[in-house]
Amino acid sequence: MTPTADTSAAALTDPLQLARDLIRCPSVTPEDAGALDVLEIALSTLGFKCHRLRFEEVGTEPVHNLYARLGDSGPNFCFAGHTDVVPVGQGWATNPFSADVIDNYLYGRGAADMKGAIACFTAAVARHIAASGKPSGSISFLITGDEEGPAINGTKKVLEWLDGRGEKLDACLVGEPTNPIRLGDMIKIGRRGSLNGKLTVHGTQGHVAYPHLADNPINTMMKLLGALTAEPMDEGTETFQPSTLTLTSIDVGNETTNIIPGQVRAAFNIRFNDSHSGESLGNWLQETLSAAADGADFELDIKVSGESFVTPPGDLSGLVSEAVEHVTGETPKLSTSGGTSDARFIQSFCPVCEFGMTGQTMHKADERVAIKDLQDLTEIYHRILNRYFTG
Repeated sequence: MTPTADTSAAALTDPLQLARDLIRCPSVTPEDAGALDVLEIALSTLGFKCHRLRFEEVGTEPVHNLYARLGDSGPNFCFAGHTDVVPVGQGWATNPFSADVIDNYLYGRGAADMKGAIACFTAAVARHIAASGKPSGSISFLITGDEEGPAINGTKKVLEWLDGRGEKLDACLVGEPTNPIRLGDMIKIGRRGSLNGKLTVHGTQGHVAYPHLADNPINTMMKLLGALTAEPMDEGTETFQPSTLTLTSIDVGNETTNIIPGQVRAAFNIRFNDSHSGESLGNWLQETLSAAADGADFELDIKVSGESFVTPPGDLSGLVSEAVEHVTGETPKLSTSGGTSDARFIQSFCPVCEFGMTGQTMHKADERVAIKDLQDLTEIYHRILNRYFTG
């Protein structure tokens, strides 16, 4: 897509037009739909050296990513995020890819999560350059097209590419919509881990009139799920809320009223704090299920999509907190709540925290952000850059 308005360095100090140009790209995962082209043009105008990175694996869709850097020396302050968005769904009062401005709100899929924040990243850099010149170090952008999807060929692969080049990130701010109600509410300094489990119980099919000649797997499944959910997993830790195991599906697939099925499947998700790891939870699941199964035939398949992590309060969270409070007058809460994000990959490379738009309309119909929030978020990012590079 070609940007619709002036993309000069001066024009880029205002985030609204870039946000609109990004939203007009229907980049539903894994499609890029020109979104990274729009961003690359803007960043190149500001002097960034841009690298387009395409990754794929057998059985996965190719994903387009962008790494851009302004400067060659350290420290390297990175803005990270994604241009891919979730599907539109139903119930929109506006065209989700028209980027309409109505009553001082910008509407469109990705406005909150998180094309609006990417436009604010860019406008903040443009303001920093206009006020202070090129940074005494480097500013980089790590932008993926794979965050809302499997997250296989996105941020994780870009970080591996950077590591192979010997390129270092010194601090990273992810622009996820962290604020529950209003801008200034919350900074994320960590995230819970996530484990998805698929449980299959095998029995023996038979006639419902002769249950003694069958082995009903539903009965066993009820016992197994009861064992998993009988007690709270923990009481939480100093920086995390309690871990949770949530059942997401129980599926027999039996539409016949007089047959005992031969197998039943269930699925669950565990969001876990730092008192667990993916490995320790895998061991606990096997031990708990084996004890409850009492010899019954079951299979468990688990996939850990991210371990829990926390960046302890320090220089980076303090820097972001000060900027948020200066611009909004709000004292943000440091939190580890919510779902996963690509910060789970970045945390092993450098200190990372997250701060972006309000999240009330993300993934919903009529997703939108206030024009004032676009301006205020840009100024927060601008202040972060100023204090990071000039003190």
